[in-house]
Amino acid sequence: MSKVKKDPSTIVSDYKYGFKTDQESVFETSRGISEAIVRQISLYKQEPEWMTEIRVEAFRAFVKMANPSWGPDLSFINFDDYVYYVKASDRVESSWEDVPEAIKETFQKLGIPEAEQKYLSGLTSQFDSEAVYHNTIAELNELGVIFLDTDSALKQYPELFRTYFTKSVSYLDNKYAALNTAVWSGGSFIYVPKGVKIEKPLQSYFRINTERMGQFERTLIIVDSEASLNYVEGCTAPIYSRDSLHAAVVEIFVKDNAYCRYSTVQNWSNNIVNLVTKRAVVGDYGQMEWIDGNIGSGLNMKYPSCILQGESAKGTTISIAFAGKSQYQDTGAKMIHIGKNTASTIISKSIVA
Repeated sequence: MSKVKKDPSTIVSDYKYGFKTDQESVFETSRGISEAIVRQISLYKQEPEWMTEIRVEAFRAFVKMANPSWGPDLSFINFDDYVYYVKASDRVESSWEDVPEAIKETFQKLGIPEAEQKYLSGLTSQFDSEAVYHNTIAELNELGVIFLDTDSALKQYPELFRTYFTKSVSYLDNKYAALNTAVWSGGSFIYVPKGVKIEKPLQSYFRINTERMGQFERTLIIVDSEASLNYVEGCTAPIYSRDSLHAAVVEIFVKDNAYCRYSTVQNWSNNIVNLVTKRAVVGDYGQMEWIDGNIGSGLNMKYPSCILQGESAKGTTISIAFAGKSQYQDTGAKMIHIGKNTASTIISKSIVA
C-alpha cells in the first residue's frame, strides 16, 4: 500500500480553474460526521422516511467498514474535518439570469452557459452540495425524457427512484459508497423512455467551492429498451492548502438493446481527494461505454464498471489518466461477465510527468 503525502506546497499554482467564489451558503451542517448529521441532512431535505432509514443504515455500515486494503493509504483522511452539506442557493433555477450573481459568474468563467447553448440537450450545474441551475430543451420533455437533479427526482418520481436506488451500487460495496449513501446530495437523475434516442449530450457540471467540504453527488441513469443516451460530466474546484473530499456514486441501468455513453473529464484541483464508485448493469444486447479522462485531483481512485448481465451485452471503457507532480492516479476499469456471449474491451493508458 502506497503512502500519500499531503504537502500544501506541492499544489499546482497555474491551475486554470482554481479561482474561489465568495458566496455565503443558505444552509450548512456543522463540521464532522455523525448519525445526527445524517438525520439532519435528510430532515432538511424533507425526504421520505424510507430514504432516511437507508441513510442511517449506510452510515452505520460506513462506521464499521475499513478503508480499502489495496491502492493508496487513505489513513490520512480525518472524516471529522469535513463539512458534509453546504447549500449555496435556496432553489434550482431554470434561467441563468436567476442564478445568484457570484455563482453565475463562476460558471460563465468555466464556459458552461456557452456550451449549453451550442452543444447540449440539457444541463445541470451543481455548486457544492446541490444543483443551482437546471434546464432541458422542450423536445426532450415532449418525448417523456426525465432529466432532473437527483433531489428533485426523489420528490417528483419517488417510486421510480426507489426501484433503482442502491440496486447497482449497494452501500455495502465499499466504505466510500456507504459514506455517499449516508450523506448524498445533488447529482443527476435521467430516465430515457423506450425507443427514444437522444442525439445531443446531456451534461452535468460539478463545482466544489468550499474548503474542507465533502461533495457526495448521486447520479442515477436508466436507459430503457432500444433507447440511447450520451451523458457528459465535468468537474473543477478552487485551490486550497487543505484538501476536500469528493466521493460520488454513479448507478446506470442499460436495458435490452439500449445504448449509453458516459463521458467524464475529471479536472479537479490538486487538493481534491477523489474516491468514486461508478457501475452499470447491462441487459440483453445492451451496450455501455465509459469514456474516462482523469487529469486533476491530488489522489484519484476510480474504476468504472459494467455488470454484463444480459445475453450478448457489451461493455467498453477507455480510461486515460495524467499524473503530474504530487498526483496519485489509481484508475482503470472492471467488467463482470454474467450473461451468455458477453464481450468487453478495456483500454487504459497513463501518463506520468
